[in-house]
Amino acid sequence: MFDPAPEYPYHDSDRPDGAPAPHALLAPVLGLLGSWHGRGRGGYPTIDGEFRYAQEVTFRHDGRPFLSYEARAWLLDADDVPVRPAARESGWWRLQPDGRVEALITQPTGIGEIAVGRAADGTVDLATDSVALTPTAKKVEGTRRRYTLADADTLTFEHDLAAVGQPLQHHLSARLRRKAA
Repeated sequence: MFDPAPEYPYHDSDRPDGAPAPHALLAPVLGLLGSWHGRGRGGYPTIDGEFRYAQEVTFRHDGRPFLSYEARAWLLDADDVPVRPAARESGWWRLQPDGRVEALITQPTGIGEIAVGRAADGTVDLATDSVALTPTAKKVEGTRRRYTLADADTLTFEHDLAAVGQPLQHHLSARLRRKAA
């Protein structure tokens, strides 16, 4: 018979901090691990004017050759006070032996994206390979995301977007700082 509450027999590692050792394929992205937060600016031809936003991005691993990814954003007013939640997405980044990255990114607005790219020299550059949309989702044709480690505690983010009949163009940029553990 299945015991629903056995003593948990699984351990991520024998390391003193309890964290699993990162898989060797994660080497090009180890600097991203952890949570990042900061401010950015955005705009798009279908949006009236430029906007300011706050963003938090988290990268985790469990010892296997992929990262879990989560990003959240909030629109800000002129005094940097959050007005409301904005974008949110989560997914998985699969690292390949040659530095390629395959990413699955989903959004609660009905957009699922497969992006491919490379991780090298402190930068991950991902571009859309395919997009799946729910029947009521905004029409997104493609994106490009660039995450660059400016230093050990600063991550820059650039996001280009092709959507609702507009060609691929700048949409978002942010400067994020590593959150203390």
